[in-house]
Amino acid sequence: MHRRIGTITIIITNRADQANRINAILSEHGEAVIGRMGLPYPPKGLHIISLIVHATTDEIGSLTGKLGALEGVQVKSALTKA
Repeated sequence: MHRRIGTITIIITNRADQANRINAILSEHGEAVIGRMGLPYPPKGLHIISLIVHATTDEIGSLTGKLGALEGVQVKSALTKA
C-alpha cells in the first residue's frame, strides 16, 4: 500500500486524564511518526501536539481514530496526494 506524508494535529482539553493513553497510542504507532512537537496553551487550558507522519492511509486512520475516540481529544489530519 502507498505511504503518504502528512500532519496530524491533536488538541487536548483533558490532559490529566488522557496523557498516558495518548502517549501509549503514539508509541504504538511510533514507526509512522517522523517528528513530534507538543506545546501547552495555558490561556485556553489546551495542550497541542503536532505530528509529521509517513504511513499508509490505513495506519494513519488507525492512529487518528484511536486518538479521536478519547474524551477531551480532537484530531485533524492533512495528507499529501503524492
